Amino acid sequence: MKDAIGYLRVSTEKQDIDKQRHLLLEYANREKYHITEFVEVEASTRKSSVERRIDYLKSRLKPNTVLLVAELSRLERSMVDCINLVTSISEMGVKVKFVRQPELDTGGIHGKLILAIFGYFAEAEREYIRMRTKQGLEAARSQGKVLGRPKGCRNKNGLALDPYKDEILAYMKLGLPVASIRKIINGKAERKLSYNSYSTYVMGLKGLELKF
Repeated sequence: MKDAIGYLRVSTEKQDIDKQRHLLLEYANREKYHITEFVEVEASTRKSSVERRIDYLKSRLKPNTVLLVAELSRLERSMVDCINLVTSISEMGVKVKFVRQPELDTGGIHGKLILAIFGYFAEAEREYIRMRTKQGLEAARSQGKVLGRPKGCRNKNGLALDPYKDEILAYMKLGLPVASIRKIINGKAERKLSYNSYSTYVMGLKGLELKF
């Protein structure tokens, strides 16, 4: 038997996670996989990758490991996050098998094509965000906005977010909620901050904007 890790996305309904577990066990038995561990990952917009156990999942994955997942939508909180995660773990040499969507398996005969498509959409999303950020910053400057550090945000978490201040302002201009801004910035920042830290920082930025 081949070893595999089972991926379960935590839901508010216990019945849902039990169904996922049963589906993966049934598939593993049929395809001769031995599930060595089930990793339960929480899909929360207010928690970091560490809190949701995404980082733990990656630490358990090694080259040639097989990750069993019910379906693509079960991987992450949004389709973009799903694609980014699949791309990331595939680069580690991990093969992802979607029980309900075998056509998306990264280890199948069309694996390279699937990963190329995933990579294209991930890059397209990053380019879209960069473009909207640039447009938002240019619009803010054209209106005479001063893009400086707001008062009330000089705590240690505020300082950690200062390098991303212009980008956060642009996202605010686009109407993105705090949870979405946190998800984007935490995805690239070395230090992952809590929802409350972002909320406080954004409130400070809003206070600054009201002065102009």
